[in-house]
Amino acid sequence: MAKHVAFIRAINVAGHARVKMDAVKTAFAAAGCANVTTLIQSGNVLFDAPERQRRRIEQSVRELLRRLVGEEATVLFRTVRQIDEIVQSRPFGDIDADPAIKLYVVFLARSPSNGPSFPLRSEKEALAATHMQGLEVFVVSRRKASGFYGFPNNFIEQQLGVAATSRNWSTVSKIARLADH
Repeated sequence: MAKHVAFIRAINVAGHARVKMDAVKTAFAAAGCANVTTLIQSGNVLFDAPERQRRRIEQSVRELLRRLVGEEATVLFRTVRQIDEIVQSRPFGDIDADPAIKLYVVFLARSPSNGPSFPLRSEKEALAATHMQGLEVFVVSRRKASGFYGFPNNFIEQQLGVAATSRNWSTVSKIARLADH
């Protein structure tokens, strides 16, 4: 059995696609996953699954979540090893020590067809996508004039033309720690 992480896009965010995590856990177990654990309510799922059945399980999870949510659910899968490699690589360097910013990892569904030139910036949203590593884009978010922080998901999807889901760096780090236990 290999350890995996699923990132479900746009559930339990701003009243959209309200789903109880117990129902999500049940769906993953019904798809053939073991040791299913969720982290916070925004669709982070850790689970074990046989590597040789990975494609079938991913397809089954997507179908079960579609029924649960009532619409197509974008689910991006990574191995725990991939998440560990992201965290170990320290993609933000010393930037993560700055409390005035938020750091995000944007997980892409596939490689963009156009090779983006980094950094990508959105002055309106106060975002800077610093670089891409594999299927992940690393984004620094600063306070906008409104006082709120920009959220990178729509910006990255528009810039790269790829479905994606974003997670705060602290959440990604927690997932790596939780998966190692």
